[in-house]
Amino acid sequence: MKPIYDHFLFGGDWNPEQWPEETWEHDIEMLEDAHINEVTINVFSWALLQPAEDRYDFTMLDKIVALLVKHDFNIVMATGTAALPGWMVRLHPEIIRTEQNGTRHVFGGRHNFCPTSPYFREASRALAAHVAERYTGTPGLVNWHVCNEYGGGGGLCYCDQCAESFRAWLKAKYGTVEALNQAWCANFWSHTITEWADVVPPVSYGDGIGDAKCVVSGLQMDYRRFQSQAQLACYKNERDAIREYDAVTPITTNLMGTFKDLDYFEWAKEMDVVSWDNYPGMDTPSSFTAMCHDLMRGIGGNKPFMLMEQTPSQQNWQHYNSLKRPGQMRAQSYQTIAHGADTIQFFQLRRSKGGCEKFHGAVIAHVGTNDTRVFRETAQLGGELESFGTRTLGTRNKSDVGIIFDWDNYWALEYTSGPTQDLKYVDQIHRYYEYFYNKNISVDMIPVDGDFSKYKVIAAPVLYMVKEGMKEKLEQFVKNGGTLITTFMSGIVDQSDNVHLGGYPGPLREMAGVWVEEIDALAPEQSNTVRFSDGKEYKCNLLCDLMHPEGAEVLATYESDFYAGMPAVTKNSYEKGHVYYVATQLEAAGLARVLDEATDEVSVSGVIAEETGLEITCRESENTRFYFVMNFTDEKQTLPASLAGMVDLITGEAAKKGDVMNKWDVKILQETL
Repeated sequence: MKPIYDHFLFGGDWNPEQWPEETWEHDIEMLEDAHINEVTINVFSWALLQPAEDRYDFTMLDKIVALLVKHDFNIVMATGTAALPGWMVRLHPEIIRTEQNGTRHVFGGRHNFCPTSPYFREASRALAAHVAERYTGTPGLVNWHVCNEYGGGGGLCYCDQCAESFRAWLKAKYGTVEALNQAWCANFWSHTITEWADVVPPVSYGDGIGDAKCVVSGLQMDYRRFQSQAQLACYKNERDAIREYDAVTPITTNLMGTFKDLDYFEWAKEMDVVSWDNYPGMDTPSSFTAMCHDLMRGIGGNKPFMLMEQTPSQQNWQHYNSLKRPGQMRAQSYQTIAHGADTIQFFQLRRSKGGCEKFHGAVIAHVGTNDTRVFRETAQLGGELESFGTRTLGTRNKSDVGIIFDWDNYWALEYTSGPTQDLKYVDQIHRYYEYFYNKNISVDMIPVDGDFSKYKVIAAPVLYMVKEGMKEKLEQFVKNGGTLITTFMSGIVDQSDNVHLGGYPGPLREMAGVWVEEIDALAPEQSNTVRFSDGKEYKCNLLCDLMHPEGAEVLATYESDFYAGMPAVTKNSYEKGHVYYVATQLEAAGLARVLDEATDEVSVSGVIAEETGLEITCRESENTRFYFVMNFTDEKQTLPASLAGMVDLITGEAAKKGDVMNKWDVKILQETL
């Protein structure tokens, strides 16, 4: 496919407004020494650009832009709306967000606006329009960046304006209070609605289920959907203002991986290119980071994405902000490219002098020189990216495996009351993803309304909510020869979080060939054992479905408790395809046993045949494959023999049989088709 950019973007957030003007030129010269060719500016400048309600001032931003143009930098121009000015909150207090307990925020921080505030919509659009009118056509302008990290840290808003807007949203969706009552099962606990005015946001209820839960499940689900769409409307509002002046430059906003509050599949449909911020913790598995990259690629239709932010050294906001070890930032950057990125950008380019991010890493440290480890590593990476330039741009990741990720399921599964507080949606998705990662099998993260026909295998762990149309799509996939893998807590409820009657797993029951009668929750110290037909046994925990086969082949059974001998893993033939049902949380080896069988029978394999401890990911064009080979383990690894002889883009030398790769080592090996 045609790349978005004509060269690889390497840069990040630069905040010269925090520094005296006489330091700017020196910053630029240092960034040039690090081969940085792009800067993101104007993210947090609303108070400077609009110092009063009736006045704009672009003096400082004009100087910054002129300096960047002088030095031929690429520019990602933000709209400046990421934090509210103090005067705006003082004059229009209704603009600020209200917490679930009714406490209204005060001026300060960011992500603090009410997404339904008419004044915020008007003021943010006006600023975006002024910025776009002034800087459209600027040499080097490659992307617009709307606001920043929508939803992060500020939570949802529960103010009166949101309540009013929510009622209007519900009227448009359901039409009548009778339809609303039916969808919400509102006769439960006398929550029947007689007038729209009776509807309130899902504030704290108590009743022993905690603040994160809600007595009326359908209300919680709809409020989540409404708030995600309300914030998306804010993004579209600024985007459309830009489009009045610039019809061609891509527009984005930076997303945050598996962030819970916003339905990113819905958001990506409104973005020209997906961008996201990657901040793994000190103990984050490399497989989880890879999964997040694949998710961000997936929400954008499996097209290349932007890495808008990562730290070159350390974060400032996690519990333990350890330094990235020598070579780690470089390896993680190449992992990002391997999974679909066409940019590498940092937050930040110069370390802040004050504020809460003064200990957040940057390319230019507080010492202000290029004589630092981080600067040298950044310059090394920049030089390498510059050397092989456009060769990987626009190349694609191709996959035979899809994993369904669905924000409605995410919300519903974690906001329902029972059967266990330890069931986490993202953790369950990662357990399945990790298997494929360890086998170097490429995975696409796909929505429930995606094109299933491209895949041989689809994994749908804890597919708790089966919405309208999903049953038919999954059945068609299996009938055509696909293999579906699903698990406990699947097929339980509809889109309003009401139970599908007639036995679990509801709409999936026929094609899975099983009926689940009960669900047993195991405390953390409890476990059971699963025994396969060859006698091999594996531990299981968390949840155990008590199920009966209805045509499915029993692959494994429970070994203890009153349900000893009942099926724990089944396989059902359904026309040309198969459905695997995993009724409990198996230990990794047991899960691998099931997934080995599922993938082997449809000839799904890794990007290379050999087993290895290396991560090997492939991006390809019509005539070239690029194998990204990375060692994220603590042990030395030997390069697989099948890759020997291919030329490394980084060094220009051919890889040799027996090459040893240390931790954080990277090769990008090119194969001509």
